[in-house]
Amino acid sequence: MDKIIGFIGCGNMAQAMIGGIVESKVIEASKIITSNRSYEKLENIKNKYGISITMDNKEVAKKADILVLAVKPNVYSDVINEIKDIIKEDTIIVTIAAGQKIVDIENMFGKEVKIIRTMPNTPALVGEGMSALCKNDIASDKDLNEVKNIFEGFGKAEIVNENLIDAFIAVSGSSPAYVFMFIEAMADAAVLEGMPRDKAYKMAAQAVLGSAKMVLKTGKHPGELKDMVCSPGGTTIEAVTELENQNFRAAVISAMKKCADKSRKMSNN
Repeated sequence: MDKIIGFIGCGNMAQAMIGGIVESKVIEASKIITSNRSYEKLENIKNKYGISITMDNKEVAKKADILVLAVKPNVYSDVINEIKDIIKEDTIIVTIAAGQKIVDIENMFGKEVKIIRTMPNTPALVGEGMSALCKNDIASDKDLNEVKNIFEGFGKAEIVNENLIDAFIAVSGSSPAYVFMFIEAMADAAVLEGMPRDKAYKMAAQAVLGSAKMVLKTGKHPGELKDMVCSPGGTTIEAVTELENQNFRAAVISAMKKCADKSRKMSNN
C-alpha cells in the first residue's frame, strides 16, 4: 500500500496495532507516522519498529491518508478541533475509542469526512487481533475494505452494524482481560497443586490457545467440544460441575452485560 497511515497517540492499543502492521508487512514501517506527548514513548516505538515520529499532531494529520485517532475518548474533541481544518479532503478517519459514535465524530469535525469506526483488541500485537468495523455514509465500501485489509494484517476483522459495537466490545474488545484472569486463576490452582509457576502459566495459556483454535478450525459448537472432553464419571465433568455450582457461565454473561452497558453509557454522555 502506498498510502501513509498516521496515528495520533501511541498508547497500548496503538502500539499493538503498529506492531501488528509492521510484523505482518501489510504497510511498510516507513509509511507509518505517530505522534504523542511523551518523547520517550515515541523514541521507544521508533527504535522498536522503525516508524516516523513527531510530537506535533498537526504534522501527522497533514501527512496521513488514513488517520487513526488513538487517544482517550475524553480528548477526542480537543484533538479533532486541532486537526479538522488541516486534514486532506480524502483522508479516512479511523476511530478506535469506545463510546464515540460515528455521528458524534461527524459533529466534532463539523464537515463531511470519511469515518471508519473500529474496535480492535490488544492481541493485535501478536497477530491474533479481533476487530469490528463500520463506516459512515461518506466513506465508500472501498474505503472500508481498505481499512479492513489493514486490520486483517494483525488478526481477523468483521464488518458489523454500528449498533453491534457495544456487544463486540464485551465479547472481543475487553475480553482479553477476562481470559488473562482465567489463565491466571488456572495457573494459581496448578501452583496450589505443587506445579512451578512458570510451567503453570505456559500450560494454562497453551490450553486456552489450543481450545480456541479447536472452536475456529472445527466449526463445532463449543458445547459439543466440551462434551468430547467430559468422560462419564471422569475428572473433567467433576470440574465442570463445580464451575456450574459456582455460576461460572452466569458470571461471565453478567460481566459482559456490564461491559456492554458501560459502553452504551459512554456513548450517551
